[in-house]
Amino acid sequence: MIIREASLNDLDGIWEIFEHVVKGGDTYAYAPDSTKDDLPKLWFAPTATVYVAEENNKILGTYYIKPNQVGLGKHVANCGYMVHPDTRGKGLGQQLGEHSLLMAKESGYKGIQFNFVVSTNTTAVKLWQKLGFSIIGTIPKGFNHQQLGYVDAYIMFQEIR
Repeated sequence: MIIREASLNDLDGIWEIFEHVVKGGDTYAYAPDSTKDDLPKLWFAPTATVYVAEENNKILGTYYIKPNQVGLGKHVANCGYMVHPDTRGKGLGQQLGEHSLLMAKESGYKGIQFNFVVSTNTTAVKLWQKLGFSIIGTIPKGFNHQQLGYVDAYIMFQEIR
């Protein structure tokens, strides 16, 4: 498996993952009825660099890294991660997380901030904590979980040294 920078030629493979993840309405704030036409502006934001994990010409996961803020806040990165449902539980999320920490350091970022980690996404919360992120804030009932109703969302952070 390789992790490489993505291009718009990877849209179909990323869409296969994105559609499944957002349709569940349980981990991302993107509208569950987002369309493939929405994907370029949602995942390939102008300030983002997108990566994919690929094996045998199949995209298994993806993440983006971008400045969390503009101007005087651009030294802190923001990232989003998704893995193909068939690859869950196999360590790919950790590999993408570790890769993003390396890319953040190489790009000169001083930290990574996740603005919105759904509290009920315990797999993600545990993974980010394992990789050194801390919960630095809670948005009470900040996420409208499609099965559980309103649940908390966390702000998580890790300083890059």
